Amino acid sequence: MLGLGTVSRKIFGTANDRKVKTVRPLVAKINALEDEIAALDDAGLVAKTAELKERYQKGESLDSLLPEAFANCREAAKRALGLRAFDVQLIGGIFLHQGNIAEMKTGEGKTLVATFPAYLNALSGEGVHVVTVNDYLARRDAGWMSKVFTKLGMTTGVVVPHQPDEEKRAAYQADITYATNNELGFDYLRDNMKTDLGQMMQRGHNFAIVDEVDSILIDEARTPLIISGPMADRGNLYVRVDALIPSLLDEDFTLDEKARTITYTDEGNEHIEQLLREAEILPEGQSLYDPESTTIVHHVNQALRAHKMLHKDQHYIVRDGKIVLIDEFTGRMMLGRQLSEGLHQAVEAKEGLQIQPETVTMASITFQNYFRMYKKLGGMTGTASTEAEEFKEIYNLGVVEIPTNRPIARLDEHDQVYRTAREKFEGILEEIKQANAKGQPVLVGTTSIEKSEELAQMLTKAGIKHNVLNARQHEREAHIVAEAGRVGAVTIATNMAGRGTDIQLGGNVEMQVQDALEADPNADPVALRARIEASVADEKQKVLDAGGLYVLATERHESRRIDNQLRGRSGRQGDPGRSVFFLSLEDDLMRIFGSERLEKVLSTLGMKEGESIVHPWVNKSLEKAQGKVEARNFDIRKTLLKFDNVMNDQRRVIFEQRLEILEADELEETATDMRHAVIDETVAEYMPKGSYADQWDTEGLAASIKDRLNLDLPVAEWAAEDGVDQEVMRERILEASDKLMADKEAAFSAETMRMIEKQLLLNVIDTKWREHIVTLDHLRSAVNFRGLAQRDPLNEYKSEAFVLFEHMLAALREDVTRQLSRIRPLSPEEQAQMQQQMALQTAAARDDGRLETPMALPRIGGGAAAPAGGAAAGATALAEPAPAGTPREGFDENDQATWGNPGRNDPCPCGSGKKFKHCHGALA
Repeated sequence: MLGLGTVSRKIFGTANDRKVKTVRPLVAKINALEDEIAALDDAGLVAKTAELKERYQKGESLDSLLPEAFANCREAAKRALGLRAFDVQLIGGIFLHQGNIAEMKTGEGKTLVATFPAYLNALSGEGVHVVTVNDYLARRDAGWMSKVFTKLGMTTGVVVPHQPDEEKRAAYQADITYATNNELGFDYLRDNMKTDLGQMMQRGHNFAIVDEVDSILIDEARTPLIISGPMADRGNLYVRVDALIPSLLDEDFTLDEKARTITYTDEGNEHIEQLLREAEILPEGQSLYDPESTTIVHHVNQALRAHKMLHKDQHYIVRDGKIVLIDEFTGRMMLGRQLSEGLHQAVEAKEGLQIQPETVTMASITFQNYFRMYKKLGGMTGTASTEAEEFKEIYNLGVVEIPTNRPIARLDEHDQVYRTAREKFEGILEEIKQANAKGQPVLVGTTSIEKSEELAQMLTKAGIKHNVLNARQHEREAHIVAEAGRVGAVTIATNMAGRGTDIQLGGNVEMQVQDALEADPNADPVALRARIEASVADEKQKVLDAGGLYVLATERHESRRIDNQLRGRSGRQGDPGRSVFFLSLEDDLMRIFGSERLEKVLSTLGMKEGESIVHPWVNKSLEKAQGKVEARNFDIRKTLLKFDNVMNDQRRVIFEQRLEILEADELEETATDMRHAVIDETVAEYMPKGSYADQWDTEGLAASIKDRLNLDLPVAEWAAEDGVDQEVMRERILEASDKLMADKEAAFSAETMRMIEKQLLLNVIDTKWREHIVTLDHLRSAVNFRGLAQRDPLNEYKSEAFVLFEHMLAALREDVTRQLSRIRPLSPEEQAQMQQQMALQTAAARDDGRLETPMALPRIGGGAAAPAGGAAAGATALAEPAPAGTPREGFDENDQATWGNPGRNDPCPCGSGKKFKHCHGALA
């Protein structure tokens, strides 16, 4: 008997069916315009774009322009690429324009679909970003689709790493810009470190279409983009601590694979303390619980995680003497990525590699918060429905399943479950042999490099020719995928079954033509293509007769979405196909999350060696386990987002303030307001309101005014006068300070003073923000322990972060005031020295490839830095030293060899009393 839900779906259709039905009339309007648009010549298509732009400027909405824009774009694609978009592709484009995720099966032409909403939204003149997961796809899609946009009179740009500034800036100014998610995020952070509006790359966040949206907005959601600078080297400590970890016993730590956490037991704490003392890392009489042991505890914890939780060829590989991380969802190498908080260095120590210097965060943002800045967001993927709740709650994105152009003919079989991994792999080998014997191509999915290579060895022993597609063969990915649909092909893939490249039955014509022309450049391209097309058509028929592509997965992933991605490689555009999962009770997911009932059932059945169980109940049991893991991961991402939102609110305030400073012509009023606020706070601190004269700290007030305002004032004499109260004292200090600044302006000229104020404000904001980020990181680590006292860590973090932000703003005002009060014109000799130092720093920054930080102007403690672009003689400022200590013996400001080797947070050897990184270290 059918359930009520099933009956209602049969009568009314699913909610998704009803959504799709609502846009059918729009598709009919687009189709009705086809003949009219086809009658236009090429110039007519461009003129149509100009007409649509003009109508938008006069007030017509993009929604009202949609039918004509889509019809125009379809005709341009027909002429430029020879592709006429199907109705289902138009439906996908409509839902993207409306701010949804279009879930489209593999091979349904998502790249072409993106051109429709991109063109429509580019009519506003505010730019559109099409986001891809890697540089190869960004270049490929931009090169391919730019032909369509050129036919429409639109410009196309592509943004990739290590691009010349002018080229990248031009790409962002284009109507449609293709870029990777990483580069977009990094450029946003870099823009907010620039000291000149003309240096900025991006021009706002209007509309983004995110390809592989599940990978970027779900899988990458926990990965922050970080721009960092070097910090003090502690490589030797990592190596020394790492040597102790193999001596630990199993009872010394507790590993929770479900929660992915590892902690020392009480016995383990005592054991590691003993080992640390024997290695002379932990001083006698000092415990790991002492505050002085914080750094050692950090190293000990990270070393344990590196050894027991991160495994070579699964989480990372060693390549060219460096650790290269592996994306757990796609199996791709994540070049340039590092594990944070010293864990990367701990893994390097474990593998016996050279320890890379630790870094300190200068700017950061998560993909969640970056993409939520766009006014409108759309996405495409083959698999999103399992994460629909997260997309809606976090990004306000609906998920719409777009119908396929042809019905799916793939057969998805029930899972086959074996008792042991050995029996499972023997069953897989037998299955591959049978498929291979009849010429059916097989795509084998594994969850780690180690398992893919283990299976490859088995196939080699069995004499079965095969290709392995994992992070080690990253460069050959496109070629391996292109060959995966040929007769008898066996391809082993690690979580990355050809993303961005279709597996075409019989082979990929374009790839074969390209390879043939490279092998014989003198061959006739037309004859060559005709021969290859005939060969591929013949081979495709053989593959179809053999049953199409057979997807054979060796394990279930934690996420159903990743399993669906693998399945989706087969059955492209109505092709026949087959998919099945081979599992064992020893698989990670079965072992950690699988039902104990399943094991009892298998035991009760008395399964023989090599037998498997196939039953829909098994599938349901596993899907429930996967659902639990997905829900847990969603909760983790939600919690992380709540914490990151606190920093994001503060980041937005700082970046908006920074932009206002960059756009302002003069900031005299802002600097004056800051100075007056510092005076108010100083007077209130030493002469509290409502206090009596004998309670005033006039000595402290005089010292503070000297430090903050560079003024020697007779505060004690003033306080002894009759009728002098807090307000009178404040007015006298204000007057003296205003006069000092007026004198400086007269010495510099008003124009130069405005330039100095702008550069100084930017420099201090950047410095204070970097320090604040580090402080928040430390606070984040500490508040988790508040839960033990029955206090909500998130609320604790919010309230303390707010207080810290207010303290940062107060310190910012004080630093700006202190430095402005000390500036003075440079002598010609000092200017020459400064230019030399700048040239050295610029060369060093270019050589080591680190991101350049904004130059400080002015800088306390001796040296100086010019404003952007240099300055005319007498126009550069030098900060007078603040009251200081004694310089290091033999210290010569012009000879860095005499400075010693101070850490970034050590006192500067010049005796200024400032940290080295804020003094001579800023230019060292």
